Amino acid sequence: MGVLNVTPDSFSDGGQFENVDAAISHGAMLFEQGAGLIDVGGESTRPGAGSVEPEEEGDRVLPVIAALASRGVPTSVDTTRAIVARAALQAGAGVVNDVSALRDPDMAPAVAETGAGLVLMHMQGEPRTMQEQPRYGDVVAEVTRFLVERAAIAEKEGIRRDRIAIDPGIGFGKTFEHNLELLRNLHFLVETGYPVVIGTSRKTFLGRILGENVPPAKRDAATGATVALAIEQGVAAVRVHNVAMAAQIARTTEAILGRGR
Repeated sequence: MGVLNVTPDSFSDGGQFENVDAAISHGAMLFEQGAGLIDVGGESTRPGAGSVEPEEEGDRVLPVIAALASRGVPTSVDTTRAIVARAALQAGAGVVNDVSALRDPDMAPAVAETGAGLVLMHMQGEPRTMQEQPRYGDVVAEVTRFLVERAAIAEKEGIRRDRIAIDPGIGFGKTFEHNLELLRNLHFLVETGYPVVIGTSRKTFLGRILGENVPPAKRDAATGATVALAIEQGVAAVRVHNVAMAAQIARTTEAILGRGR
C-alpha cells in the first residue's frame, strides 16, 4: 500500500501533495513502482492531530481518487467517516482503511452495500490524545482480541470475511515498547486467518531507535527492516511511503522464504 496524504499536516509528507495534480502524479508513480493499492488520506492521524470537517476531507480526497481510478490505479480511502467513505467508493475507491475500526456506526453498512474491502485498525484513544498514557496488560492479546471482535461485527453487518483485513495500529496509542512487542508477535495476528496490514513507515518509534535527530524522510532503511520482519511472519500488506524500496525488500524476502512471485 502506497501512502498518499493530501493533507497539510501529516507527519512525514504533510503539504507535499495538497495540490490535486501533484497528488495524482505521485499516486500514479507509486503504482508504477509496485504498489498494489494507493491509500489516499485527507485527515492527518499523527499524534496530536486535530480533526477537519467531513466536507473538507472529501474535497481533498475525492478528486484524487476519481482521477487515479480513471487511470486504472487501485485506491483505498483512509477515513473514519462513513459519509466520506461512501463518496470515495462512488468515486472509484475499492477499499476503506478505517483507523477507528467502525466507530462510525454507518461505516460497516457503507462498505457492505458496495462490496468494498475494509481494513480495521486498532487505536487506543484518538489521534489528539492517543499517545498521552497508553496502557495494556498484554498488548498483543488485547490488540488481537479487539480486532477479531471488530471483524466479527463487520461480518454481521454483511461484509464478507474475505474482504476484511486487520491492522494492529503501530504508533496509534502505543508506547515504544508496545510497538516492538507487536512487531515481534505479528504471527499471532496472522493466525486469526484475517489478512494483516502493517504500517510502520517512518514512524516515531523508528526515530527513537535511530536517534531523534533523524527526520521521518530519513527513516526508510529502518522501515525496510520492519517490512522484511512483517513479511517473514506472514503479513499480507505493508503500508509505506517509499514503495520502490519496499517492493524490492518484499520480493527479496519472499524469494529467500521460498514464496517467490
